[in-house]
Amino acid sequence: MQNLVSTEWLAAELGRPDLLVFDTTKYLPSEPRDAQTEFAEARIPGAGFFDIDQVADPETDLPHMAPTPGRAMRMLGALGISNRHRVVFYDQKGLFSAARGWWLMRLFGHENAAVLDGGLPKWRAENRPTEGGPRPAPKPETFWADFIARRLAGIGDVKRVVEDRSALILDARPKGRFDGTAPEPRPGLPSGHMPGAASVPASDLLRPDGTLLPPEELRARFAAAGVTAENARPLIASCGTGVTACIVALGLVQAGLPEPAVYDGSWTEWAARPETAKQSNA
Repeated sequence: MQNLVSTEWLAAELGRPDLLVFDTTKYLPSEPRDAQTEFAEARIPGAGFFDIDQVADPETDLPHMAPTPGRAMRMLGALGISNRHRVVFYDQKGLFSAARGWWLMRLFGHENAAVLDGGLPKWRAENRPTEGGPRPAPKPETFWADFIARRLAGIGDVKRVVEDRSALILDARPKGRFDGTAPEPRPGLPSGHMPGAASVPASDLLRPDGTLLPPEELRARFAAAGVTAENARPLIASCGTGVTACIVALGLVQAGLPEPAVYDGSWTEWAARPETAKQSNA
């Protein structure tokens, strides 16, 4: 299965016993919407809800940090996911948090995962069917997690990269927050960026309808940030809380470029730590 699937593909595959579909919507604190309420009102038929705040590490106060492999095995299995399933993630905004579900599956060794291009808005714009109401509890399955460490970066990794420039950090936040000219949405956090990072706003990788740009346009966007097929430096994707960084990861994979590690704590962790270096263009 490809990493990005179309609404046409999903409509043709929907209902097959080896295919699972999940709404992975996450709204920002500034958005007065409830993802699970809207999921109950309208969802792709048969879809489950994949809560990135639950499939996460409960031992940290940072939002939706990746769980341990043991917790991932329990949580994913409880959602009805096994290693034999194909898993498609979508969200209610188009393409925002669905890539986080895709990345989590890959982090734990499940390559048979994809993002629905354009998400629920595109599905509904094409007058494809939806359903609502309570959803039956999923049948628990056994999921074996094979943790792939190269797909995850911690703050220690990023500190070393900022010091020695051994990798290029790609920041998916809006340009104003990267530059330090626009505030962060979380109170008390300064805006700005890690020294040496390049700005690649996740929104710049999308068309107006919320679908991902074609590979040639993605390569042009990444080339402007210094990423080409010939670039030998490893890549780290970062954002506010590790969600839109996964769009950058998806874009790189779709463009045929090296896959980055995702800095899970991202700017929320980095900006809150007093010892980390911050830079501003303001």
